[in-house]
Amino acid sequence: MVTNIESGGLRSRYLVVDELKHKQSIKSLCAYLRISRSGYYAYCKRKNYDPSLDLRMKIMDIYMQRNKTFGYRRIQNELLRQYGLLVNHKKVLRLMQELSIRSIIRRKRSYRSSYEAAVSDGRIAENLLQRDFTAQKPNQKWATDVTQFRVLNEKIYLSAIKDLCTNEIVAYHMSLKNDNPLVIETFRKAFEIHKDVTGLIVHSDQGFQYTSHAYHDMLPKVGAQISMSRRGNCYDNASMESFFSHLKAEALYPYDIRCLAEAQSRIEEFIRFYNEERIQIKLKKLTPAEFRRQLAA
Repeated sequence: MVTNIESGGLRSRYLVVDELKHKQSIKSLCAYLRISRSGYYAYCKRKNYDPSLDLRMKIMDIYMQRNKTFGYRRIQNELLRQYGLLVNHKKVLRLMQELSIRSIIRRKRSYRSSYEAAVSDGRIAENLLQRDFTAQKPNQKWATDVTQFRVLNEKIYLSAIKDLCTNEIVAYHMSLKNDNPLVIETFRKAFEIHKDVTGLIVHSDQGFQYTSHAYHDMLPKVGAQISMSRRGNCYDNASMESFFSHLKAEALYPYDIRCLAEAQSRIEEFIRFYNEERIQIKLKKLTPAEFRRQLAA
């Protein structure tokens, strides 16, 4: 019996001890099989060791850090950024599946034009962007839009401007009213930061704020050109639609928001996170702020 076991190597003997340890003492089994108890206990530690345990913990930490909004590719990038770990995306996906975690899925939404409920001044501009949401340098192309979020029986409106080179939100403003001052104040903030915008193309939909006299008088004064989507075509301003979709899916919809102050706080925090911390594959796996600083270097 001993000869047969020895021919199977140490692992076979350790397995025999595992099988019989409930019937005889480990000490006597090890002595009979001519193996050391320390060797057997070391085998037990190796057997129970999960080589992916540390990686699982890091994945879960990033997942919770990002409020359950990151999928496996973003977690893969964060593992490299935070821990210097280059992990295959398939392995990250497999470990996430084993941990039963997944990113929050954005809701599919139906698009309604923002012109329906308001009277337009009728100033329409040509679509200069033509769905080219890329730019070679900052302040070359901006996209802008307004969205709303309902809190109980009230609504909060957000106007935002996005630079299509860095994907950074360059300015935003919130209000309880969806009116011209909401948009004008957003651009006032933007022009306070960005003084020279000569030649800038500003793209929007045909919402009433963007066809107003105030809007069409304001932009040419700073040397900017006005561009507009075709009526009712959300894909002409897909970059802003995408940003608002991420904002709502990651910062608003997952939470039971009961007051406007909380909604405002979550929106502000998401925009800060989006600019400063949320890496983007299209930006060479940098955040918008990092990409902007890299261009300026």
